[in-house]
Amino acid sequence: MTAIPQTAIVLAAGLGKRMRPITNTMPKPLVSIAGKTLLDWSLDSLAAVGVGKAVVNVHYFPEQIIAHVAARQTPGIVISDESERLLDSAGGIVKALPALGKAPFFILNADTFWIDHGLPNLARLALAWDAAKMDILLMLAELDQATGHSGGTDFLVAPDGALRRAKGDPAGLIYAGAAIVHPRLFKDASSEPHSLNAYFDTAIAAGRLFGMVMQGHWITVGTPDAIPQAEAAVADALAELQ
Repeated sequence: MTAIPQTAIVLAAGLGKRMRPITNTMPKPLVSIAGKTLLDWSLDSLAAVGVGKAVVNVHYFPEQIIAHVAARQTPGIVISDESERLLDSAGGIVKALPALGKAPFFILNADTFWIDHGLPNLARLALAWDAAKMDILLMLAELDQATGHSGGTDFLVAPDGALRRAKGDPAGLIYAGAAIVHPRLFKDASSEPHSLNAYFDTAIAAGRLFGMVMQGHWITVGTPDAIPQAEAAVADALAELQ
């Protein structure tokens, strides 16, 4: 059995502009859905599979996030402070690499979450991970598994799990905001602002980007009017598990 990665980064530094006016006074990761902040949905999913350390990067209202996570015991929290400059997704990861270590680690977006059905999806992701042939393994969702998604599809999946860009193809799947990545992917990378998307393309070109379709229901919360939809989706998904 593949070991669960023991470190993770939760990307929580964004400005949350589409969530205004709520985010005029608070960071988006602290928006509450069904009685739990978006950030805690992510951290609880990591705790559920035994991840020991989670790096949380902060930029917008950083003191609120730092205060919120101060009392957490599992996973242990390390703050990566981007207060001076927002580094985008990949820049934030590169800055946090010393805390993430040399082994593969989880990446989670702090504005998406899911309700597991059966074995936790992060555990399933770890089981599917193969460092010999993968640099990145993405968790994917079908369109009918998703609430709050307003865009097209992101990736098409080959029979062996390898990915290529879907470019909105209705047969494609959505990137569900969770992944395992090997830190070698960021060798010689700069902590200047840049996007993780570029690394997806690098891995595709090398034949080393793979995907796993999640089980359960995936939820993304982009705007204030998406909050009641998300809460209804949580209630429905949990009711199905009863």
